[in-house]
Amino acid sequence: MYPRPCTIAGVSAPVPLSHPEPPLGEGEIELRPWEDGDLDAMVAMCRDPDVARFTRVPDPYSEADARAWIDAQPGRLEAGEGLTFAITAGGGPPMGSVGLRIDPGDRDIAEAGYMVAPDARGRGLATTALRLASRWGLRDLGLARVHLTTHLENAASQRVAERAGFRREGVLRSWEEIGGERTDLVMYSLVAADL
Repeated sequence: MYPRPCTIAGVSAPVPLSHPEPPLGEGEIELRPWEDGDLDAMVAMCRDPDVARFTRVPDPYSEADARAWIDAQPGRLEAGEGLTFAITAGGGPPMGSVGLRIDPGDRDIAEAGYMVAPDARGRGLATTALRLASRWGLRDLGLARVHLTTHLENAASQRVAERAGFRREGVLRSWEEIGGERTDLVMYSLVAADL
């Protein structure tokens, strides 16, 4: 169990995070930290048209974008902002990514995000990774709530959330700007009482 953050004026102070040891896994699927050698896998995933359509990643996505993102991960851990896992199977290269971003205004809440490479979709990787990461956050980090949003038209991502045990809460109208347009998103949540 991670230490509980101290509270100053109603806002919890950051607590440094670290990846679990041993790594989270189920069967052949393992969640591990992103590494320098994973640059090409990140670039390929983020250049997928569906990732550009449904997320906030830069479009077009460059190697410099991937390098900056991978290089930023240790600082995010140290600052207690969140952590992101590479999704691997059988010790191979990353086939996806799943992460938790701690809410700076309420450190008992985290937002989950995930993506899987096009050639690895439909195999349950995202569902398993989301279930592992979110339950670890609720159980071991002591979070009270993990939530996520999906694009209203991203039925596959909504199925991942539901199969991982998240409950649909509703549609957030004009919630976020994606691709230069305000977009409706669907909110899902998993809370400690659901475990």
